[in-house]
Amino acid sequence: MIISEEKIYQHGAVTLKGWIFYTPSQNLRPGIIVAHDWTGCGEMAKERARLLAQQGYVAFAIDMYGAGLIGQTNEEKQALMFPVISNRALLRERMLVSLDILKNLPQVKADVVAAIGFCFGGLCVLDLARTGVDIKAVVSFHGLLHQDANFQAQEIKANVLVLHGHDDPMVSSVDVEKFCDEMTALKAEWQINIYGNTSHAFTNPLAHDHQLGLVYEPDTARKAFQAMDALFSEVL
Repeated sequence: MIISEEKIYQHGAVTLKGWIFYTPSQNLRPGIIVAHDWTGCGEMAKERARLLAQQGYVAFAIDMYGAGLIGQTNEEKQALMFPVISNRALLRERMLVSLDILKNLPQVKADVVAAIGFCFGGLCVLDLARTGVDIKAVVSFHGLLHQDANFQAQEIKANVLVLHGHDDPMVSSVDVEKFCDEMTALKAEWQINIYGNTSHAFTNPLAHDHQLGLVYEPDTARKAFQAMDALFSEVL
């Protein structure tokens, strides 16, 4: 049985609405943040959190926009994402607030936590790692990789796994090379899996926009989640 609970929490004046998923147990378990794509904390993020709960984790599908807002069109999604992605300090603070919420859940082993994210959420979990916070791992699925030029990233303590489509139009080969150099400079334990014939949003079954390069690739998605599971089995 999977228990799901709405979690209302605050970041300054903004009320956030996430969801926690776990199975009944007396034992403390590793906790995992699930950071949504540009849509908001919708069914994709919650379903992934539910699946992680089935694997024995406590999963927290976080809200990066406030009030649980969900974009329906690309224009709405962009409008929701822009105020956060254009203010990376705010983004980092909101991720740290979410991490504190996860660590303080009564079901969670506070020193054994990780974070995963999709697209925009991939950037969110990488920025969380860049703060130098002490977590076990971050996993970015088709995430944006560019660093914040206005922030001096700290030495990274988390294992970093990036799952990237070679044909992703939103992340260039130069971006990938710069990211590799950045992770090495920050002394991270890092790896990038680059999947051929794969574009952006490859884990999203609703992604079928070839013009924007948003294309679901079920075989790649399966391989990417297997890579995540392998890392988590090692570090969590």
